[in-house]
Amino acid sequence: MDEDITKIDRLLKLFPLYSEDLGIDLSIPSGRFRWFVASILFGARIGEQIAANTYCCLQAAGIDAPDKIIGTGWDRLVEILDAGGYVRYDFSTATKLLEIMTALQQNYGSLENLYRQASDENDLEKRLQAFKGIGPTTAQIFLRELRGSGKFNQR
Repeated sequence: MDEDITKIDRLLKLFPLYSEDLGIDLSIPSGRFRWFVASILFGARIGEQIAANTYCCLQAAGIDAPDKIIGTGWDRLVEILDAGGYVRYDFSTATKLLEIMTALQQNYGSLENLYRQASDENDLEKRLQAFKGIGPTTAQIFLRELRGSGKFNQR
């Protein structure tokens, strides 16, 4: 068992989590939200470096909360997505981000409330996939870095 943990630690050092590469602290709510946005970007059929660059452009613009995404508006989101290299999916991703953030605020108020309302991990995944534009791939990208890490509040 201890040998397995050592092996996992070595692998994590060789292949850090995407959230770590992006400097996202998953132990705090704002970090988990930022990872949620990054996961949406990584979930598209686009190169991971483009998704990472685009995430960094959103952060540089100070867009790190649902209300900020909504307040930025579609035109400005498209500009930021283009600046990150997200050109092929810029229009659809701007629309998707706005729809997801609006639904998140209307239905849950926050990502943390969504988590608290989920009865278990399967329900959480189902709730994430209920957002238009979040499918199994995006949900898995988001959840894989949180699972077993205690990053979301413990039940």
